[in-house]
Amino acid sequence: MTVVAREGQASASSAAGPNAVLLKSTAVAGLGGLLFGFDTAVIAGATKALVNLYGLSPATLGLTVAVALWGAILGAMVAGIPGDRFGRRDSLRGLAVLFFVSALGCAVAWDWLSFVSFRFVAGIAIGGSSVLGPMYIAEIAPAKWRGRLVGFFQFSIVFGIVLAYFSNYIIGTMSLRALEWRWKLGISAVPAAFFFLMLFYIPRSPRWLVTKGRIAEARSVLEQSGDQSAEQDLRQIVASIDVEREASKQRLFSRRYRFPVLLAVLVGMFNQLAGINSILYYLNDIFERAGFTKVSGDLQAVIIGATNLLFTTLAMLVIDRLGRKTMLLIGSVGTSLCLAIVAYQFHTGRHERLLVWPLIGYIAFFAFSQGAVIWVYISEIFPTSVRAKGQSLGSFTHWFMTAVLSWVFPLLSSHSAAVPFGFFSVMMVIQFFVVLFVFPETKGVPLEQMEKKLGIV
Repeated sequence: MTVVAREGQASASSAAGPNAVLLKSTAVAGLGGLLFGFDTAVIAGATKALVNLYGLSPATLGLTVAVALWGAILGAMVAGIPGDRFGRRDSLRGLAVLFFVSALGCAVAWDWLSFVSFRFVAGIAIGGSSVLGPMYIAEIAPAKWRGRLVGFFQFSIVFGIVLAYFSNYIIGTMSLRALEWRWKLGISAVPAAFFFLMLFYIPRSPRWLVTKGRIAEARSVLEQSGDQSAEQDLRQIVASIDVEREASKQRLFSRRYRFPVLLAVLVGMFNQLAGINSILYYLNDIFERAGFTKVSGDLQAVIIGATNLLFTTLAMLVIDRLGRKTMLLIGSVGTSLCLAIVAYQFHTGRHERLLVWPLIGYIAFFAFSQGAVIWVYISEIFPTSVRAKGQSLGSFTHWFMTAVLSWVFPLLSSHSAAVPFGFFSVMMVIQFFVVLFVFPETKGVPLEQMEKKLGIV
């Protein structure tokens, strides 16, 4: 049975703000996002070494980077199955093990095939965490805090990216020579082990407990989380699950759910058509094309990552006030302009030494908009009976587009570095009008009332 709605939908109990248990649970689930960000971005510091070691062409380099993303597609597709059977928390433990194994495996890889195999395993963990992490947080967060708490998962992803770039920079200054790339990729085993251990100190999802008939435990978790209307919210959970059991055979791809399906596909697709992951994965190569040295490129990457973190934090503070749609519109304009400037710089060969500035602007606008909105929006727009399937669909779309674009990025750049940036800029213009005329605003709408908001009857 598919169960994903937020347990204990917000009530007056949220007025005092999240308590220590709720904050700890969010932070621990967010560690999955940190590993998500670290493991996807850390490859940027190893691409040149991998090309030299394995003699990679632009096509095989693209495959080496993208293989983790194909793994992420698989992880996103199947994560809901163990999530529903074993619970979100225990399934995250399994993903922590995969993160740990893949990190050590990449560090000791003996040939190209073994390396891409372990990167594929890392991708499964990344894709699974992109579904189960936001799902767990959305299920424990009251509506008043849901945007910020689910948004913390995106913050964790971005912090992981910054950590990866900073780690690459530090390791790059240690004169490790041929072992440098192995240390860059293997170091993530440390946070993976910490993630696994911390998952023993947070509660299960109350909603999942109710589906298993463990009502007393669910009540206890609601009370521990600071829900002052625990009994009332527990009744709401039981009632919503009863409704869900009646609707459990409903198909996601049906006329009834065509609008939320469309929204999930669009938000996942445009998130990557902004070029964010392609640019982050090849950031060091981009700076090298502009004439920067390896160490200088690593340092510029840290600056880019720090900008990402700063504006993600700002977005978390205002997402429940400005709203998801407004932020997407702002981001569409800003990212399109900055990408166009980068395309101009590469096309004309002028001002390339100033490349970092439009890239900083691009990252700032993306982090403030698409980056902060995607996981929140996808976790909100589906009814209870199909929310897990919908979450997987949105994540699948996101990872499929990421894999395709990351694979072809080196091929496009090998002809002209301006081409991919020009393409991404045009896509953001299109996104502006799609969001303006198609996307509804979801801020402050309780999950149980979202069907009415989206016109699902």
